[in-house]
Amino acid sequence: MKLKLYIFLFLLSTTVFAQQKQVETSIDTTKNKIGAEFKLTLKTVVSSKSKVVFPKLKNIGALEVIESYPIDTVKKNDTYELIKKYGLTQFDSGKYTIPAIKILIDKKPFLSDSLSVEVANVKVDTLQQKMYDIKDISTAESGIGSWWIYLLILIVILAIGAFVYWYMKKHQKKKIEEEVYKTPIEKATSLLNNLEQKELVQKGEIKEYYSELTDIARNYIEEAIHIPAMESTTSELIQAIRLASTKKKMTLTPETVENLERVLRQADLVKFAKSKPLDFEITEDRNKIQRVILTLDNAIPTEVPAEEEDQLLNEAQRQKQIKIQLQKKRNKRIVTSIATVVFLLTATTTYFIVTKGFSFVKDNLIGHPSKELLEGEWVKSEYGNPGVVIETPKVLKRMDTQKVLPKEAMALIKEMQLFVYGSMIDNFYVTVSTTKFKNPTDIDLAKALEGSLKVMEAQGGKNIIVKQEDFQTNEGIEGVKGYGTMTVLNPIDKSSTKAYYEILLFKQEQGLQQIVILHEEGDTYANEISARILNSVELKKASN
Repeated sequence: MKLKLYIFLFLLSTTVFAQQKQVETSIDTTKNKIGAEFKLTLKTVVSSKSKVVFPKLKNIGALEVIESYPIDTVKKNDTYELIKKYGLTQFDSGKYTIPAIKILIDKKPFLSDSLSVEVANVKVDTLQQKMYDIKDISTAESGIGSWWIYLLILIVILAIGAFVYWYMKKHQKKKIEEEVYKTPIEKATSLLNNLEQKELVQKGEIKEYYSELTDIARNYIEEAIHIPAMESTTSELIQAIRLASTKKKMTLTPETVENLERVLRQADLVKFAKSKPLDFEITEDRNKIQRVILTLDNAIPTEVPAEEEDQLLNEAQRQKQIKIQLQKKRNKRIVTSIATVVFLLTATTTYFIVTKGFSFVKDNLIGHPSKELLEGEWVKSEYGNPGVVIETPKVLKRMDTQKVLPKEAMALIKEMQLFVYGSMIDNFYVTVSTTKFKNPTDIDLAKALEGSLKVMEAQGGKNIIVKQEDFQTNEGIEGVKGYGTMTVLNPIDKSSTKAYYEILLFKQEQGLQQIVILHEEGDTYANEISARILNSVELKKASN
């Protein structure tokens, strides 16, 4: 019968992961009054390069965490002793078990020892005890979570971008209409004044100064005399001005044309030969350009007053220019607004990366499947017979054991029920199975654990490392816990993942209850899920 039972246990189980012990556990007292503080202390000694993560817990078993004390660090030669304390309390009398707590050392999980404590009643003397008024109602913390904070930050950033766009639009339209000048001379004069206000010479930007100075002159010549000045070389432009002065009967002195040519050639030397004129030469060149423009404007013959059709045409051209400028400014507003939003998003993301870490930002912006499970709505339910009451992120689905187990195993079983969420290759996997045997059987939990591990190996688990210890539920029911690491092979893409597993086994007179948890090693969210599941375990007696 025992041989058949071991064969059955080999064919029964499920999944995944391992660990070593390196944590000292102690408590200041094992007996306290209702509402008084138990101070739980965890110590570990690590190297200076090790990274230790103590969990943030609201409850440890049935006890509430009322204070999570800062970590004390004591240097000892080349090692550090890290001391973490939790203040625990309970408001119902009775005996309680503080379950093992999972600590990550260099991303590897280690467990503290479980402890038993007792909470005693407090005698109240209502004759001598002073009575106080009932306190005002306090507002409870919302259970919405922290996602709305990130949504609010995003809305604020988008609102800032929208404001930048609106502000630029409001102040640019009037400015554009002012910049579309009625005459070329008006435009050239204004641009020369603006050029001086930029103080490019004082900043040492001589090349930029000469480039803008000659562009103003070329633009004026192109618009006023209708010569393609912007596309012409210096020689071509001077020759074109001389021809235009003859055709348009413009009275130009040789000195005017020579001054223009000198400044243009000086600009060419500055731009292409890296020449550096003296300050007084720069001032003279600017004055020469201004005199040339004024001389050219005075030399252009006065035209006959335009007819109404010409006036309409000029106005249409002016409106066209305004539209072009508006389009350019609109594009600039869009680019500026987008750049503002991108900058603020980048700055906000960088801030959270620096303060919270890259994983925090990635998990909250992109998402993390285990984090979504942890923060979702959990379900507490009873599974199987003998019943296992357990709290999980998702409801476990019933599996047909007839399809899972061979006939030889089913021949030993009076009743078996199996409930599963996920699979061994998923980010989180949990199973609950309960079994009642036909004949009285002395169940060896250590052998049952060994059979479960062999089944996991048959299902794709490789390099299995296992640790075994006694386990006790919050109600004091004792069982066996196996935990460790393994490599899980994905049969689809042949990839492998390092996983951590925990197996709980409990026996009754003719019944076996098993809980298996498996998840990727180093997944801190999955570690929290696992701890919460194990702390919620309650067992029911077998019914006939």
